[in-house]
Amino acid sequence: MKGPAAGDRVSEYILDCIVGVGSFGQVWKARHHIWESQIVAIKVPSDPQYVRNLQREGSAIHGLHHPNVVRAIGLDPYADIPYLVMEFVDGCSLRELIDSNTNGLPIRAAQNISVGILQALETAHSNNVIHRDIKPANILIHGANAKPPEMITIEDVKVGDFGLGKVGEVTTQSIMQSGSLMSEEGKSIAGTLAYMSPEQRDGADIDARSDLYSVGIVLFEMITGERPSGGDMPSHIRDGLPSWVDKVYSRLYTRRDRRLASAADALAEIAKSSVPPRIAAQYGRVGPRPTAYPDPPTATSVPPIPVDRPERCPKCQAAVADDNNFCVMCGEQVVKNPRRCSNCQGFPAPDDRFCIFCGTPLPEEAR
Repeated sequence: MKGPAAGDRVSEYILDCIVGVGSFGQVWKARHHIWESQIVAIKVPSDPQYVRNLQREGSAIHGLHHPNVVRAIGLDPYADIPYLVMEFVDGCSLRELIDSNTNGLPIRAAQNISVGILQALETAHSNNVIHRDIKPANILIHGANAKPPEMITIEDVKVGDFGLGKVGEVTTQSIMQSGSLMSEEGKSIAGTLAYMSPEQRDGADIDARSDLYSVGIVLFEMITGERPSGGDMPSHIRDGLPSWVDKVYSRLYTRRDRRLASAADALAEIAKSSVPPRIAAQYGRVGPRPTAYPDPPTATSVPPIPVDRPERCPKCQAAVADDNNFCVMCGEQVVKNPRRCSNCQGFPAPDDRFCIFCGTPLPEEAR
C-alpha cells in the first residue's frame, strides 16, 4: 500500500505533517482544503490487513459522543488512501506528561485526568464498547504543552485509540499494537501487557471492570511516577496524599470480584472521598448527570470580587492556589464564603464567567 505524503489530499483535507507513527500506520495533522482553520487528525493504515481494523475503530467511536472521547469526523476504508478522520487534540499524551513529572503529577491534575478518563469510559461502556487498551499513551491532554499541569481541567482530557475495543460480540485487533500476544490457552490477547487486567492477560472474557483495572494502574502512575509493584499503595510512595487516592486505587487495582462495578461507581467514589468538592458538586447531586454539553448562554464579563485567601492552609500548611476554596491536601475550607453557582451549587473558580459544571452564567452579584 502506497503511503501518503505531505500535500496529498485525503477526502476534504490536505495532509500537513505526521504526528504519530506505529505498526498500524500513521496519524497526520491535516487542514480542510477550503477552511484552512479547520484542523483534524487523519489515521492512515500502512498495510491492507489494517484496513478492516480502521473500519471497526471508526464504527466503534462514531457513536461515542462525549467531550472526553476523541470525536470521529469521517471514515472511508475503501478510498485509494483508506482513512479515519478524527478530532485533532492540540496538546500531548499523558505518557509525555508523566515522563516530564517523574515524581508524580499535582493532585488536582491527577484527579481531573482520572475523572475525564472515567467519564469517557462511562459513555463507552454504556454503548457496549470496552476500550481494552487504557494507558497513558492513549490519553491526550489538550493544551498541556502551554500550561502547568495543575491547570489541566477535566474538559482537557481526551481518550483515544479505540482500535482494540470490544464492540458487542465483535473484537477488533489493534491497529496500534506493535505485536500480538497469546494466552497460555492459545487465545489472542489485545492490549498493552503492562496495563492489562489479569483476566485480559489470561485471555478470559472481559467486561467494563477490565478497563477500570487499567485506570487504577494509570492513577498510580500519575500520582507516583511509576507503575504499581507488590502491595504498595500510592501513599506508601508519596507523602501527603488526600484520602481519596488510596481508596479509589484499592477499588480499581484488585481482583475482578472486588473491583468497582462501573465507571459511574468509580466517579461516585471520587466524588464521595475527594476534597475540595468541585467534583462532588457535579457527581454528588441526586439525579442523572447531563450527557449533552450545549454552548452556554453569553454573559457580560465583570471583574471578580477579591477574596481573602491565605497563602497556606491553616490546618496542614499546604500551599493554597489562587483559585482554591478548599485545601487540596486535607480539605480544609480556606476562604470564608466560597463562591458557588446558584444553579447546581458547584464551586467555580474566582475568574470563571460560567459554571464549569452546568454552564450557567455567573451573575455579577455571585462574582
